[in-house]
Amino acid sequence: MKKKIFAILSLALAISLTACSSNDSGGKDVSNDKQTKENSSNTLVVYSPNSEGIVSSIIPAFEESTGINVELQQAGTGELFTKLKGEKAQPVADVIWGSAYSLFYENKDLFDEYVSTNDSELIKEYQHNEFIPAADKLDGSCIIINKDLVKDIKIEGYEDLLNPELKGKIATADPTSSSSAFCHLTNMLKVMGGYEDEKAWQYVKDLFTNVDGKIQSSSSSVYKTVADGEMAVGLSYEDPVMQLKKDGADNIDIVYMKEGSIFLPSVTAIVKNAPNQENAKKFIDFITSKEAQQILASQTTNRPVRDDVEMNDYMKDLKDIKLDQEDYEYVTSHQKEIVEKYKEIFADIQG
Repeated sequence: MKKKIFAILSLALAISLTACSSNDSGGKDVSNDKQTKENSSNTLVVYSPNSEGIVSSIIPAFEESTGINVELQQAGTGELFTKLKGEKAQPVADVIWGSAYSLFYENKDLFDEYVSTNDSELIKEYQHNEFIPAADKLDGSCIIINKDLVKDIKIEGYEDLLNPELKGKIATADPTSSSSAFCHLTNMLKVMGGYEDEKAWQYVKDLFTNVDGKIQSSSSSVYKTVADGEMAVGLSYEDPVMQLKKDGADNIDIVYMKEGSIFLPSVTAIVKNAPNQENAKKFIDFITSKEAQQILASQTTNRPVRDDVEMNDYMKDLKDIKLDQEDYEYVTSHQKEIVEKYKEIFADIQG
C-alpha cells in the first residue's frame, strides 16, 4: 500500500514539474524559443540618413557576406530620432547607421551598448567610448574655393578668410540650424585658441563681419553656390566637396585649414530591445571591418575610420592633413552656450 501511495505521489510530482516548465506555447521554454528565433532571424531593420552612394556600396556587401536581408528606412537624422523615440516601447529598428555622435550622446537611453570586435583596429581617437558607440566613417570640416573667383588670393586656412577682398564672398550656413556650420564654429574656436578664449571668439566676430550677412539656407547651398560661381569660398565639409571634384568640377578646390581640421565620427548604435539584436551586432562588426572600410575608401568620397586600408587617388591621406581633436565632453555639454554666444555676436554685427 505504501509503495502504491509513493508511486502516485512521484507521478504527481513529475506532472507538477512538467507544468512548471510549460507555458501557453505547448510546454516550450519561452526564453529559449525567443533566443532560437533571434539566432535564426534573417532580417535586419536599419534606419539611416546616409546618402545613396554609401548605402549602395555597403548594404549589398553586408547581405552577401552574412546572408541577412536588410530592410532600410532612409530619412533625415532628426526625423529618424523622432521615430526611435516614438517606437521606444516597441522598437522597429535594430540599428541607426550614420548619426552624429552628439545626437547619440543626447539620446543614450535609446540604445544598447556594444563594442565591435574590430574596435581595437580603428584609429585610436575614434574607438569606442561614452560618446562613440561605433564609429563607421569620418567627415572633416574644410574650405571650398572657386579657383576662377579666388584667383591669386591666398587661402590656406581660417585666418586668410579675414581678407577684405573676400567680404561678402564667403558662403556659410547658419551654425544655429546647420550641423556642418556648427562643426565649423567649434573647429575654428578650438584651433584659434579654445572654446572659451576671447581671441577665438573675436575671430568669429571678425569672420562673420566679413561674411557680411550672407548666410546660406543650407549646408548644400554653401558648396553649390561656390561651385556655381556665386560665391568665392565656403565653409563646408569634405564629402560633398570631394564628390564635386570626383564628378569633374575643375573650377573648385578643397582646403584643409592650416590651423587644424577636425574630423568627426559618424556613429552606428544598436537600438535598445531591438528585435534582431544578434544581426545588429553582425552589422556593426561588418561596417567596421577592413572589407567594408576598404569599400568606403575606394568607392565613395567618405573617409574610413581605419588606417589600414588603401585610400582612393583623389583624397588626401589623413597623415598629410594638420588635424585637431574635438573635446566631445565640452561641446556636448556647452552646445547651447556656444550657439547663444554666436547669436549674440551675429546680432551685434547686424545691428
